[in-house]
Amino acid sequence: MADKHTTNWPELAAALYDKLCERNAELTYDFANVEVQVPSHSEEDAQHARWRVNGQISIRARNQ
Repeated sequence: MADKHTTNWPELAAALYDKLCERNAELTYDFANVEVQVPSHSEEDAQHARWRVNGQISIRARNQ
């Protein structure tokens, strides 16, 4: 069987969501003054948006 590698953010998010649903999982992240520079695209000349996170993010998934 050939390895299947995720090549972009939407694929990664979908794969993570599928795995979480299979396990009825919950992930909780706590952030304290985290700053992330998010690129507008993958080229060298990309502009960046500044995201600041201070608090908690919870992701819950369940199979229905």
